[in-house]
Amino acid sequence: MVRTIVILLSLMLPVFSLAAKEAQPMSDDPVIEARMMKLAADMRCLVCQNQSLADSHSDFAADLRQEMREMMKQGKTDKEIVEYMVARFGDFVLFNPPLKTTTVLLWFGPFILLVVGGAALMISLKRRRQRTEKASLSAAEIARAERLLGDQAGGERKV
Repeated sequence: MVRTIVILLSLMLPVFSLAAKEAQPMSDDPVIEARMMKLAADMRCLVCQNQSLADSHSDFAADLRQEMREMMKQGKTDKEIVEYMVARFGDFVLFNPPLKTTTVLLWFGPFILLVVGGAALMISLKRRRQRTEKASLSAAEIARAERLLGDQAGGERKV
């Protein structure tokens, strides 16, 4: 029994090694690594858009982090690296894009949608209130309704 388990586990080891990924290359210099991680935290991963480049585990993010390390080793400033990334991928790569004519919708779009949605809700509620006010009953209809309700209530008492 034990021998069978050992044989099965030893046969499964090559399968586990196929699924293992290569270790992510890191900078030899801890200062460059810390600087790169700080800069990557302010940039969006274009594959998994709700994560920063620092947090993403995608191959694309790993490639960009490595490219940032190389640029830092070449002596490029953080500003030059950000300008390079923006030139290559657009303002969307930044978690906090600058306010300019091409990014106005990114900054104010949610607020505009909130105002438009609130206005549509107010108009809808106002129209509904006007319809219910117009649908009031005449005196004859009210009297008939009271008579029918009275008959129904009286009928239930007999039971």
